[in-house]
Amino acid sequence: MRYKYFKFIRNENLFIVLLAIVIGILSGLGAVGVRFLIRLFQELFFGGNGIALLEPLMSLPWWYKVIAPAIGGAIIGPIIYYFAREAKGHGVPEVMLATLLQGGKIRPRVAFIKAIVSAICIGSGGSVGREGPLVQIGASVGSSLGQLFKLTEKQVSTLVACGAASGIAAAFNAPIAGSLFAVEIILGDFGVAAFSPIVISSVMATLVSHYFEGDFAAFMVPPYKLVSAFELVPYTILGVLAGFVALGFIWVLYFSENAFENWEFPEWVKPALGGLSIGVMALWIPNLFGVGYETINEALHGSLALWFLLLLIPAKILATSITLGSGGSGGVFAPSLFLGASTGGVIGIIFHSLFPTMTADPGAYALVGMGAVVAGATQAPITAILIIFELTNNYHIIIPLMFSCIISTLITTNIKKESIYTQKLKFKGINLTEGREESILKAIPVSHVMTSPVTYFNYTVNLETICDVALKSPQHIFPVVDEEMNYRGFFSMGELKSVLFDKGDLANLVIAEDIIEGIESVPVEANVHEAMDTLSRNGLEEIPVVDGKKLAGLVAAKQILEIYQMELHKRELAMAVVSKKKFNDLTEGLYVGGGFRLDELPVL
Repeated sequence: MRYKYFKFIRNENLFIVLLAIVIGILSGLGAVGVRFLIRLFQELFFGGNGIALLEPLMSLPWWYKVIAPAIGGAIIGPIIYYFAREAKGHGVPEVMLATLLQGGKIRPRVAFIKAIVSAICIGSGGSVGREGPLVQIGASVGSSLGQLFKLTEKQVSTLVACGAASGIAAAFNAPIAGSLFAVEIILGDFGVAAFSPIVISSVMATLVSHYFEGDFAAFMVPPYKLVSAFELVPYTILGVLAGFVALGFIWVLYFSENAFENWEFPEWVKPALGGLSIGVMALWIPNLFGVGYETINEALHGSLALWFLLLLIPAKILATSITLGSGGSGGVFAPSLFLGASTGGVIGIIFHSLFPTMTADPGAYALVGMGAVVAGATQAPITAILIIFELTNNYHIIIPLMFSCIISTLITTNIKKESIYTQKLKFKGINLTEGREESILKAIPVSHVMTSPVTYFNYTVNLETICDVALKSPQHIFPVVDEEMNYRGFFSMGELKSVLFDKGDLANLVIAEDIIEGIESVPVEANVHEAMDTLSRNGLEEIPVVDGKKLAGLVAAKQILEIYQMELHKRELAMAVVSKKKFNDLTEGLYVGGGFRLDELPVL
């Protein structure tokens, strides 16, 4: 009776909601813990109170500023290399990959390792953010609970998204933005079934964060509003510029990653070398150390000079790219906010000096720029708008914010399909913009599906011979070849019947070459997605397969659909075995060919 009750609970949304509450609490505690560790390591490396960084840096000798991030890199390099290589980088692409292609499976140790190495990296001066690590930590918590209770692939993915949302919510005290981040970026699915537990997790994580750290504000934002309609002009320019800054950030980041990846040097040593580079840069620009919240706050209050803001943009892009490219651990969200504040500050200073009565203070542009660069880099404008809105609780800034964020997103999406998150996966040959169906079809080579040998005709064969053979064949099309089996084209059964009707007594003068109606084919090394695309584009049921110039076989749409269904069943069966769920809960049986069927029967 107890087992039946537990099974009932597991099969209902109630159990997912209960787990979402637990994930929110644990992720909130994780966020509090990571913030504590960052303050601890920052205090150990640089002194001060572990919060303000720029002031204690002023009293440190130059050589120490250079070696501090190198020491941090030397510590985290071996930890990442030997214990959890998933902890390298900014983490969100790994969560997306796990959610969409790996059934939400993330190793439990990732949460612990990510927390430690990210805190050391940031605390020692790494030019990265804490939000990405909080996303990966929360996602790891959600995945671990899902695997513990042996939930389905879809349920585990939902719990991973709950954890990711909790990380963002706890980082910014922004439960709405955290929820939208999970559905817009991690899941790409706005379904109510997934959205409800995600919201619950975000709220719980925010409550936990409030309980331990109070109703803190990530940034001290003065009240700003749209002064005049004229301001839409500079906000338009800001949106365009923010889009190009985001594109530059993405390009330099992954150029750096590829450069370090191709550098023949021990992987565990590279973070130390990257840290050394950051230390040298920080001798002249100490604002590059850490998450950069102090500098963002200065930009929001209009306290930074135009020349310095112009210097910060390329310097921050380079510093973050080196930190992550060399194998450091941290997020790209805070650097995107940093770049946005600097970019917006530049536009704000210029236009406010030219039109002081028609424009807001430069800080307003810094605030909008934060959202615009995040929107362009992530290609998730809704999340960017809501994060800035929740940070300010200022409805008056929403119009220019939406305006610039949408323009920035349009710039990046029209120039580059991949966001700062999906670009990393694209380099690995993984395209998350495709659906599950496309990923399955692209994984199957045509050679596994095609029929061979097939009925074909030499191009010199006469119509009478063709009719004798073709009318007995189940094929819909017939390839035509030369003496060396080089493919020349094909004709269909419909074309053959048409020729017989039209030619009458002259039909015997017709040879195979005369009735070729198409030359389309697919190479043997192609995948079935490409074959299906060629079939549908040409309105064919079958198409010849060629190996170079030679005929290799035929592939039919019916065969592709059958193999697709079989692959789906295989994946479901694999999940059943892995999760130890009952086979009959997932499928009504699997036909394995030869008249045999795989099923589960009760043992009496």
